Amino acid sequence: MKELLVVIDYQNDFVNGALGFEGAEKLDGPIVEKIREYRRRGADVIFTRDTHRENYLETQEGRRLPVVHCIEGGHGHKIFGETAKQVQPGDMIIDKPSFGSMELAKAAMEKNYEKIELVGLVSNICVLTNAAVLKTALPEAEITVDAACTASFDPKANTEALDSMESIQINVINRKDK
Repeated sequence: MKELLVVIDYQNDFVNGALGFEGAEKLDGPIVEKIREYRRRGADVIFTRDTHRENYLETQEGRRLPVVHCIEGGHGHKIFGETAKQVQPGDMIIDKPSFGSMELAKAAMEKNYEKIELVGLVSNICVLTNAAVLKTALPEAEITVDAACTASFDPKANTEALDSMESIQINVINRKDK
């Protein structure tokens, strides 16, 4: 069975930088364990990074969220903590300029993964969007989001995002909010 783990935007700016929030750093250990578990099984791991340029505030997103973050090449753009040390040569790293990634969907479709799991940040924005994109790209694949390996700066939005993902037939495991 072809399996994929996608680590979504677990970057410095979302953990302890410009858009960081309390508790995000606690995901580092569980994400690392998840990566190791997938590697032991011989599965693929893809990392995504939210990626903006110096003109961020001039973009639609920048006008709606005027907090400069994840500027390509800067400290905030880098993958956080021990998770960063799990990146291996040959791993795909997708720098995405928007919430969802068509490049991620294309890569998943090319390998025709049967099981895909997502972890990372932020649950109600990029995790939700990429889960929906992957479900659209591979409707017969089993898509899972581990609630113990994702979070949001807004607990209510986190719960709503997990509910929304379940409503489009994405498996949400390890929920503690219900």
